[in-house]
Amino acid sequence: MTGWTRKRFWTLTGVAADGAGWTVTLDGRPLRTPAKAAFTLPARALAEACAAEWEAQEGELQPETMPLTRTANSAIDTVAAQHAEVAARVAAYGETDLLCYRAEAPEGLVQRQAEAWDPLLGWAEQALGARLRPVAGVIHRPQDPGALARLAAATAALDGFELAALHHLVALTGSLVIGHAAARGAFAPETLWALSRVDETWQEEQWGEDEEAAVHAALKRQAFLDAAHFFSLLQGE
Repeated sequence: MTGWTRKRFWTLTGVAADGAGWTVTLDGRPLRTPAKAAFTLPARALAEACAAEWEAQEGELQPETMPLTRTANSAIDTVAAQHAEVAARVAAYGETDLLCYRAEAPEGLVQRQAEAWDPLLGWAEQALGARLRPVAGVIHRPQDPGALARLAAATAALDGFELAALHHLVALTGSLVIGHAAARGAFAPETLWALSRVDETWQEEQWGEDEEAAVHAALKRQAFLDAAHFFSLLQGE
């Protein structure tokens, strides 16, 4: 069976041991990914959470309501076969990390960015051995190659499931540092998301909230929280 049948076709959803890991079962049959690979997960907590997503489906399946399952499918079908390429693509965000590009004015925004982002850069230096330097303006400035290499090594060291989730965390925020901070549980996910939105929050305070932008931001926020949750489940939390 494939992962994305159009309608619910099963009655009982369960979790079962599957080799060295765990899988979701539908009427006792183990789930498979869209590419028909075994849906084998490294943590029972993650398998149970994915099973809950399947159990919640009624009638037509809604993949957008199954973020954990989708990330697991990506890890198995895509990242496992392209680990080095995906790791390099994610690590490249360090070269233009959101936290490093600061406003030149107004002073209020300059100060707010420093208060929000300097502690995260300090954390990266202590936890990952990588000190990225902030610059004023939007013109690209090269970072220390040693720092980038250490960030790249920390990224490449992740397994396929971790890397799939990190990709979401980094792409949604534009920050490799924030992604690793979320992955390691260094700060609460809600806090990290708010810190990634300093510029947008400032603009909203000055000019008011744009309804369409707010809806888009809410979707991105939920996707970020889902990816952080995926990490916590990998750790059995």
